Amino acid sequence: MANPNIVSVTSIYGGNSSWNLSNTATTTLLTVAADVIVKVNLITVANVDGTNAATFDLFISGVGTTVTGVTGTTLATVIYLAKTVNVPADDIMVVVDKPIYLMENDILKGGASAASDLDLFMSYEVINDA
Repeated sequence: MANPNIVSVTSIYGGNSSWNLSNTATTTLLTVAADVIVKVNLITVANVDGTNAATFDLFISGVGTTVTGVTGTTLATVIYLAKTVNVPADDIMVVVDKPIYLMENDILKGGASAASDLDLFMSYEVINDA
């Protein structure tokens, strides 16, 4: 996997995405294309069930790519941003509130303990150097 150069980009587009999480913890939510980096600015999870708490998992699959000029040893290929985190009924949780980068071919995956109880929201920028 290449490491897109964010100094000489061809486009930067802001975006928002949202998902009503299923009860399959490994559902693919977003896949980063080649020659692209996604700068994630914010991820929140809201429990839309007025009665029951629910837990969720959120992770990045495909991690292990290092940036040019940085080496690592025994890099994880899957990294959890949240693992079995409880969200009380009618509550919201901030998962990410500082920028992180998803590299090309990274896949954001997740799911909830109860289908349709949790809404995940993500604000991001797609940085393309193609």
